[in-house]
This record gives sequence, C-alpha cells and structure tokens, in this order.
Amino acid sequence: MKKQHLPTKICPVCNRSFMWRKKWEKNWEMVKYCSKKCAGIKSNKGLT
Repeated sequence: MKKQHLPTKICPVCNRSFMWRKKWEKNWEMVKYCSKKCAGIKSNKGLT
C-alpha cells in the first residue's frame, strides 16, 4: 500500500491527524490516540 493511501484518524486529545502504522496492523480499529503521551493525558483529564 502506498503512503498516500494509508488510513488516518484524528487523535481526540491533540486533534492531530495520524496515519496507520505497521505495529497497529492487527488492532487499527482499537487505536484511538496518536501516541503514548496523548493516551496518558487522556487518563489525567478524564477523557474517554
């Protein structure tokens, strides 16, 4: 798959777009945050 055709999502914490990564291949549907940092901020702010 070419880079321009990779799926993207919007991180609910930082509102930035992030692309699919090979390490997320098996659980892309469950990925919500662009980074571990944003996932940690989520727990501190009480966001879902």
